[in-house]
Amino acid sequence: MVSVELLSHLPGFILDVSWEVSDGVVALFGPSGAGKSLTLNHLAGLRRPDAGRIVVRGRTLYDSTRGINQPTRDRRLGVVFQGFALFPHMTVAENIGFGLRRLGSADRRARVGELLERLGLGPARDLRPHALSGGQQQRTALGRALATDPDLLLLDEPLSALDTPLRRALRDDLALALRGFGKTAIVVTHDLGEACQLADQIVVYEGGKVLQVGRKADVLGRPASPAVATVLGIRNVLEGEVLEATPEFVRIGWRGHELRAANWSERPALPSAGSRVSFFVRPEHVRLMRKDRYGAPVDRRMNVFRGDLVGETDLGTSLALQFRVAGGTPPARGYDLEIEISRLAHEKLHLDYDRQWTVAVQPSAVQLLEVPGEPIGTILPIG
Repeated sequence: MVSVELLSHLPGFILDVSWEVSDGVVALFGPSGAGKSLTLNHLAGLRRPDAGRIVVRGRTLYDSTRGINQPTRDRRLGVVFQGFALFPHMTVAENIGFGLRRLGSADRRARVGELLERLGLGPARDLRPHALSGGQQQRTALGRALATDPDLLLLDEPLSALDTPLRRALRDDLALALRGFGKTAIVVTHDLGEACQLADQIVVYEGGKVLQVGRKADVLGRPASPAVATVLGIRNVLEGEVLEATPEFVRIGWRGHELRAANWSERPALPSAGSRVSFFVRPEHVRLMRKDRYGAPVDRRMNVFRGDLVGETDLGTSLALQFRVAGGTPPARGYDLEIEISRLAHEKLHLDYDRQWTVAVQPSAVQLLEVPGEPIGTILPIG
């Protein structure tokens, strides 16, 4: 268990966060400048906050009210820096054993040998960092952090200095290694894919605040607010008015139309009719209806809208289509929904010249956003 309460004033920035997570791999996720690395520096004892408390597995590392501030060397932490930061003049074995100088030579050799074997670095033990592959460098940095048997591992954007193909290739190795050693780890990242692949729990940061803490599936599946949805990169964050709410569904008035959102039974209270509500629809869950099947019956529970494709963005293997619903005043950004579609489907449907379409959205794909401690109808500013 890791419990963190921090207040830290810097020129032009205030970090004011409080979160608690269970053992496992935890991602501090958010945009650059959100306060993630500053939190890590406070955890490591490299900076002293103005106030707060840090407890790791029952040990208090910092408590401003009790005057506790353990030095870095006594915090039982392992740190993996950006780009791994290996000592270039040392071999793999020497890098791993760097923090073990307090041990006798025999114990030090035994511990280094154990880590070399577990990390598959035996054949590279006498090589220096410039002669290592990216994966070997990563495992060496992890071995150095694990050598002292820390209570907590801290990883500050460990893959950010690498090029994209190598970064993706090394995620798998890092995820397996973290779980293989069974250590509690805090990983700072601004890459959502990295957070999802490495972490069991996610702490969402924005502007020196924590917006949401929870299991990965809960944070990704049920963002706590429009602000969280935006940080997670969810593109179709929308607002409407509740027309009716039952335990099975919520009817929402949106852009002069009505849509249904499937309700989930564990919500403590239903939104009231007339309240404003925020919701999102993932672009991949918006479906273009084939024109050669217009005569086919349509499930009456489906949300169906007619409109026009007014733009598109090339995403490489897929495209993001910009769809404007027919009728009413166009929104400020010029379109209502983004639709993600494969390049092959784009070609088969002749979307280059056929721009008038009907789209369908399953009620289960309409996800209502709620704010902890506040009614479902509360609207927070987006951004």
